[in-house]
Amino acid sequence: MTAERQRLSVVTGAAGVLGAAVTRQLIADGHRVVMLDVAGDRLQEKKSELGAAVAAMAVDVGDPEAVEWACERIRNDHGPVDTLVNNAGILSNHKAEGTTAEEWRRLMAVNLDGAFYLARALLPDMRRQRWGRIVNVCSLAMKSGGLTAGTAYTVSKGGLGALTFSLAREVAAEGITVNGVAPAYVRTPMVTEQLTAVQRKALLRQIPVHRFCEPEEVARLIAFLASPHAGFITGEIIDINGGLHMD
Repeated sequence: MTAERQRLSVVTGAAGVLGAAVTRQLIADGHRVVMLDVAGDRLQEKKSELGAAVAAMAVDVGDPEAVEWACERIRNDHGPVDTLVNNAGILSNHKAEGTTAEEWRRLMAVNLDGAFYLARALLPDMRRQRWGRIVNVCSLAMKSGGLTAGTAYTVSKGGLGALTFSLAREVAAEGITVNGVAPAYVRTPMVTEQLTAVQRKALLRQIPVHRFCEPEEVARLIAFLASPHAGFITGEIIDINGGLHMD
């Protein structure tokens, strides 16, 4: 990456609360951002709020052909990508016996496959410029077995952690770092809408800091990992869970 060119980042799941927070933080740090999300209407609303530093594309990251098309368009319209934040994800709280085959496949497609498709498509440009950052949004579920999360979600995030390690090992010598963050109970609809009031109250008793994580806290961690200051950190899954899990 040359010093003269403004960094270009891709953020998936960008129409959601966490994706929008990551986008805002990267803009504040001087990035141009291409926001990807399957929810086209909400994505355009976010783009309108965030202004000229962002572009928006409605893309289903679980569709490999759609990802290839999107990455080629990004390359042609905006140039090579410096940073990829794989944030897109859907939650299921169903445990094994309650998980249908269709649900299993959809969670794997969005939470895991999409991260692979995007990395595969964008790594060649990062390799050519010998600089790049990939940050995967994993989850405490991958380490805990899923306290409230279901089987498919937990396994998909575990796979994303393994993808992080594999890519990090593959590209470390080429100026590219690959890391993950493992949040727990961020104040997004996954907590505020998909958990009951009783579940939320019980969780707050278990979290040592006695509060939920704010999206901006995760966004700042991701922005650090995407920065030049994190060049000696790769192959790490960094916890951000208020002390709920310590290792």
